[in-house]
Amino acid sequence: MISANDIPVANTPEGGWHGEMPPPVLAGCTEQLAPGAPDLRGLWKAVRVEGTEGPLTKHPLNKHIERVEQCGNRVVVTSEGLIHDMRADGTLENGVNDVASTRLDKQISVAAVFNNGRLDLYPFGVEPGRVPLVTREIVNGEMIWQYGPFKVTMERMVNTG
Repeated sequence: MISANDIPVANTPEGGWHGEMPPPVLAGCTEQLAPGAPDLRGLWKAVRVEGTEGPLTKHPLNKHIERVEQCGNRVVVTSEGLIHDMRADGTLENGVNDVASTRLDKQISVAAVFNNGRLDLYPFGVEPGRVPLVTREIVNGEMIWQYGPFKVTMERMVNTG
């Protein structure tokens, strides 16, 4: 059995990745998903973007494509030059410790946790009563990615689970 612990943590290469998406990080991992973890695995593309004022048909997020890998309580999201590798254990130490999606020179530290069938991300750590900045969950077969004021609905192009 190959567990999540057997595979080194991946990070975004300096300057981000360019061209084709890099190979999967968790390929070959045979550990079962953690209890309570939603199955987010796959290659996803945005089909709808909404903001606080409604649909955003011309927003750049409409072209968003991401790959989500999972193994145990580990999640790797690869998209738009980034590789965000995390453990959904609620700690900053094992969360995303990489560069921000908007600025490749800004370091971030984000805790991840599975909560009610959802992946929740908390910059600066989990605090009681504070809502997550980013969530991903499956609703009617689509992934709903809530990122600050944006709600992005995505269709699974390829199931990698």
